Amino acid sequence: MAEGGSQEQSPVSGVAERYATALFELASEAKSIDAVGKDLDGFAAMIAESDDLKRLIESPAFSAQDQVSAITALTAKAGITGLAANFIGFVASKRRLFALPGMIRAFRAKVAEAKGVVSAEVTLAEQPSAAQLKDITAALKEVAGKDVDVSLKVDPAIIGGLVVKMGSRMVDASLKTKLNSIRLAMKEVG
Repeated sequence: MAEGGSQEQSPVSGVAERYATALFELASEAKSIDAVGKDLDGFAAMIAESDDLKRLIESPAFSAQDQVSAITALTAKAGITGLAANFIGFVASKRRLFALPGMIRAFRAKVAEAKGVVSAEVTLAEQPSAAQLKDITAALKEVAGKDVDVSLKVDPAIIGGLVVKMGSRMVDASLKTKLNSIRLAMKEVG
């Protein structure tokens, strides 16, 4: 079942998968899967909110020492400790920070699989209200037939509607895609 989620086996996804597997095994042994997951989610949110942090993670211009120093300070300030902080620091020391977002996604997938939960990535044009998120989660749970862990992404470029990726399935009900389809149809007619 683990093979189904890795169709595009790029070097980054391979690295992310190996690191996530190692972290998952360590977290399982320490009985701290939920705590590690919470800390990683917090760090992922920090990455999403900070262009400077994204640059630090993605740019090869920073030395390993610079990355380790910055990451150590950031995790301490954010209250991320223990296994998650050690893991993020280790990733930085190995010059693999560029793959950290993928590692976090792979770790989430392993946790979900262990708990029998399906992961879904939902992309919307703007942050949904709590009621909208509840409706989306309920609809996905009905389709999946089991609990669904919803990961939200906000992308104003889709204008409206939503894009849902669940396992190997993708539903694109975005306004941008519909408009592009109409444009294409109009070009073919003209």
